[in-house]
Amino acid sequence: MKKASYFLFLLLPFCSFAQQANEIYLFDMVVKKDKITLSNPQNITNHKGYDNQPFFHPTKPIIYYTSEVDSNNTEIKYYNYKTKETRYHTHTPQLREYSPTVTPDGNYISCIIQRPNGQQDLCMYHIQHAGHTAITEIDNLKVGYHCWIDKSNLLLFILGDSSNDLHYYNINTKKDTILAKKIGRALHKIPNKNAMSFVDKSDDSAWWITKLNLEDNSQRRISETLTQNEDLAWLNDGRILAGDGNNIYYWGGAKEDPIREVSIIGDTSMLKKITRIALNNKNNKVAIVVGE
Repeated sequence: MKKASYFLFLLLPFCSFAQQANEIYLFDMVVKKDKITLSNPQNITNHKGYDNQPFFHPTKPIIYYTSEVDSNNTEIKYYNYKTKETRYHTHTPQLREYSPTVTPDGNYISCIIQRPNGQQDLCMYHIQHAGHTAITEIDNLKVGYHCWIDKSNLLLFILGDSSNDLHYYNINTKKDTILAKKIGRALHKIPNKNAMSFVDKSDDSAWWITKLNLEDNSQRRISETLTQNEDLAWLNDGRILAGDGNNIYYWGGAKEDPIREVSIIGDTSMLKKITRIALNNKNNKVAIVVGE
């Protein structure tokens, strides 16, 4: 299958990306067995409006994110935290881009594109330039979020009339398998395991971080989320990092593991309405999205 021939039509409702004022803060992070410390907070967006969905390049000092240009347009920007430079990766005034993600081969940025007519596609932009290429058509699915398993397979958050469902989708064969009902937006690879995680929201009294074993698609609940906050990140050592309002916590990937608060050196006044959290591969940088 040729990379340049893929195309993916995603019929995502326009209102699914309700925008609000956000900023992205970058922290240095030190991970030890008995303590995790954040320091040196930097506002890497410093921009009025929506700045969200950070994603670290796997090998370069770059963070991709979605940024609101005006009420009709969002673009993908990237911040180089060594040079302190911010640049646009896309220039598409007729489109809105969301959820930038580096593809497994490292050659593209995949993202959700929202068009003026309401149609939404998941496309790939070349990582060296912004010319986009299509992926593959997905029939009759309303895709909210995506996470790559490998170069051919995706986990998809699919919007439905009664629930948001987890799908396992192969872009070569177009095989689509529903794995779970009523899930959250957080889809992640679990480091050093042939497994993914998602948030099971089927229990009204508690949301559960759930492990998906990719060998047989079996599922196992790992831990409750923090006060029904679905955003989280996985540390390389298997611990989970998540926010709860104005604080950051971590715990092991087991129900009985104690929850500990992350230590933060310096000003913490920016930490309010914490949502998404992203880590670089070395686990020495963390990007945290905060609201106003």
